[in-house]
Amino acid sequence: MTESTSDMTILDAVDRRLVVETQAGLPLVPRPYAALAARLGIAEEEVIARFGRMLRTGIVRRIAAVPNHYRLGYAANGMSVWEVPDAVIDEAGRLLAAQPFVTHCYRRPAHPPDWPYTLFAMVHARDRAEVEARIGAMADLLEGRSRSHAVLYSTRILKKTGLRLSA
Repeated sequence: MTESTSDMTILDAVDRRLVVETQAGLPLVPRPYAALAARLGIAEEEVIARFGRMLRTGIVRRIAAVPNHYRLGYAANGMSVWEVPDAVIDEAGRLLAAQPFVTHCYRRPAHPPDWPYTLFAMVHARDRAEVEARIGAMADLLEGRSRSHAVLYSTRILKKTGLRLSA
């Protein structure tokens, strides 16, 4: 496979087949790229190279495991939202993101006066009491870097999906 300027943002027929084959996830085998290669009639190295190109060009943002936290026993999910001044938001974000119970942490613009929150950190736990305890620990960790915070609890499960193409 060669990479030219015109190839870098366009999926060819093999790329499209590769995406279609992985829409439901990678094969659950010891060598998933080899299994895909066998299905597509190409070399394992070519599967890896194609995914690498799609990652570099932004066609695919990431390849990652997406565990079902509910099936793992984590039924309480709280998005903690924090009102953090710009001067300390990067530091606060690093502190929260480093916590083993925070699955993702990111910055968003505030919309005052109704929505002052600028830092979001998702916490999964077995129950709401555990979420509250973890968020209390996060508040202690921020030591005055946050003016206020709140917790938004999940009320339903939304199906997470990646890129979808028709076959």
